[in-house]
Amino acid sequence: MVSETFINLSDEKKQKIEGALLKEFSTYPLAKAQVARIVKDAGIARGAFYKYFGDLKDSYIYLYSLAMKDVHMGPPARLREFDPEAFYKMTVNFINQTENSIYFDLIKLHLSQNQAFLGDDKKQKDAFLNLDSQVWAAMVLTHEAIDLALFDKKNKEKILKRYHESLCLLQRK
Repeated sequence: MVSETFINLSDEKKQKIEGALLKEFSTYPLAKAQVARIVKDAGIARGAFYKYFGDLKDSYIYLYSLAMKDVHMGPPARLREFDPEAFYKMTVNFINQTENSIYFDLIKLHLSQNQAFLGDDKKQKDAFLNLDSQVWAAMVLTHEAIDLALFDKKNKEKILKRYHESLCLLQRK
């Protein structure tokens, strides 16, 4: 959890720490990340790091939430009803924003390694299981399309075309 002490830091100091976190978590998976490199790069004491964040995982979750707000341009959209065009547009926007974001390497590492390392979020999993079956299927397709498109830029357009076709098939239920 991020402390009030960190939240109340000057913007300049906060940005320096966030920059050090971004450098570390964009270079190393969470399992290999080190507080020592972060504090050295940020120019803060190790004790200050633990005053700001409970642990390395908390600092990662904080930074990843900043990345998601940035690429989603605000809080992520929550589609509760099935609308293939809305899903498609949201996904293409997310992929394009991610590719042009300072968080691109962080997000790729998250998808390839850190997501599994963090484990299941029970609250998110429960919400996912309570979705309408079309929305659930679209969400699964969306996450797979994002993974594929971000890791295979050469075939991005083919992947997005297949994704769109698959969403349209779901509509024919």
